[in-house]
Amino acid sequence: MAPQRRVAPRGPESGGAAGAGAGADRGDRRRPGSGRRSRARPEPRWRRLTAAFLLCSVVLGGLLAWSCLSAEEGVAEVLAGRGEHLQDRFVEVPCSEDYDSHKRYEGCTPRKCGRGVTDAVISREEAERIRSDVRQRIQQRIAQAFGISSSSLYLTKPTFFSRINNTEAKTTHDEYWHPHVDKVTYGSFDYTSLLYLSDYAEDFGGGRFVFMDAGSNKTIEPRAGRVSFFTSGSENLHRVEKVRWGTRYAITISFTCNPDHGIGDPVLT
Repeated sequence: MAPQRRVAPRGPESGGAAGAGAGADRGDRRRPGSGRRSRARPEPRWRRLTAAFLLCSVVLGGLLAWSCLSAEEGVAEVLAGRGEHLQDRFVEVPCSEDYDSHKRYEGCTPRKCGRGVTDAVISREEAERIRSDVRQRIQQRIAQAFGISSSSLYLTKPTFFSRINNTEAKTTHDEYWHPHVDKVTYGSFDYTSLLYLSDYAEDFGGGRFVFMDAGSNKTIEPRAGRVSFFTSGSENLHRVEKVRWGTRYAITISFTCNPDHGIGDPVLT
């Protein structure tokens, strides 16, 4: 009798195959899941990177805003600090061409231009009382600083008392903080001076006087009795910072070389 071939039972093979298939299926089911998890892992990192980017953007934005604010304030160097007591401080600057469009008066029209500050003209007590000889004493100091004759200077208008606080401006004329040139605004001006009657950081905040120079602006911190003076052309473009609190008092006393623009001394009654 021919030998019979024995056939292995199919159950176990099928079961093995099925088991392998099931295992493969399970493995297939796990691998997609594992793939999803592997793709999901970077998400927290991206969120962290996004948060870091946003934080950097905020910081950079803050620095940019601070930079813009500093540029708007325009103050880079203190020319005269409130705590200083200055005998004389004078800085010469090149004259502008503003004076060429006006009649020149030899021995008076600026050939030497600049700006000066002194605490030696008016005392604090005199600043509080405003003596009648203030104008003459300031006039003499300007003449001395610029090497001209005191008698060639004439008081001109507007010479005025200013009181500035943080009240909102009602008209454009009240917006004192804009940069300007006195010789352009008032054609008669050749020399400008200011007598301060109150103290920066003590009587008021803000309100510093700023010479707007290219690259390095200069600021004067007012103090009672301090006098600042300067040639009135665009070599001395300037503005006043907005007063944030308190009240800033000052007197602007301006001089001209043109006798036709001169005015008499104010009479105290």
